[in-house]
Amino acid sequence: MKLPIYTGTGNRQGELPKQLPNSSLSRLLNPEKYIADQGLRDACNVALLLGQPLLLTGEPGTGKTQLAYSLAWELGLGEVLKFETKSTSIARDLFYTYDALKRFQNVQTGFASTQILDYITYQALGKAILCTRNLEEVKEFLPLEFSDNGQKRSVVLIDEIDKAPRDFPNDLLNELELMYFRIPELGNQKIEADAKLQPIVIITSNSEKDLPDAFLRRCIYYHLPFPDNERLKNIIANRLGMNINDPFLQSAISLFEKLRKSGLNKQPGTAELLSWIVALQRFSSIPDNLLIQLNADLINSTLSSLIKTQNDQEKAKKVVEQWIKEQK
Repeated sequence: MKLPIYTGTGNRQGELPKQLPNSSLSRLLNPEKYIADQGLRDACNVALLLGQPLLLTGEPGTGKTQLAYSLAWELGLGEVLKFETKSTSIARDLFYTYDALKRFQNVQTGFASTQILDYITYQALGKAILCTRNLEEVKEFLPLEFSDNGQKRSVVLIDEIDKAPRDFPNDLLNELELMYFRIPELGNQKIEADAKLQPIVIITSNSEKDLPDAFLRRCIYYHLPFPDNERLKNIIANRLGMNINDPFLQSAISLFEKLRKSGLNKQPGTAELLSWIVALQRFSSIPDNLLIQLNADLINSTLSSLIKTQNDQEKAKKVVEQWIKEQK
């Protein structure tokens, strides 16, 4: 194993401050390296042709969120506008937020602006709808700092919608279908997307709660299955630039699949597998064709990137021990 960066002994070694390795996150999240299966490609194309939101379900870490970035990159649509759903989210939050508390405080101190727009912040789908319009048509709704990059289509990601209260999807039915919203604080006028540049909406769910039927009827749906062995190899080889027949990769996937079948409470996903393989590579002082079954210490020292609960870690160590015996 390579020498540790942090020794935990309180001793400083070498040149300070220590130079840490570059994060691998950007490499793992590179949209150019995303591989969609045939079913996902078909569902995505149906959603694009019909102009409907695409709802994706599947285990955490199977690539639901990353599909939005892959789509935006491949179609040349620029930055993804992401809405991170919370347990307190309401439908309005997807379009804009109004800081009534700040305005109240400013009134109390005598510094209140006469412009309601000074207290409004546009969020993912609100921004996307406004960006489809000629700014002259919607200038009364725009703060001074709103950038004019010309009319454009955007990809909007509504991530983990199942975190929100049940009223959240119910309150979005017409707005998502017809691509408009209203701002009561500015007169309640309807602000509609230009039909030729309608935003592309990707919605993800971990299926923690059921979504209303009326909402589902308005979406194109696809469930991302967990990748089989061959697809896992292709995903990792593509993302990390590895040879699909590399013995290191073959043995890492073999152990990963063994762990997933061992009855863990929280099964590791594809994203965790990618992180684990990067950790194995960086911790190893042996060339890349290392068969990891020859190094139990290496495996156990990197399991924290793969196994995320105490009970599962104890079980995983026993699985690793048994797997190593089977490989000999």
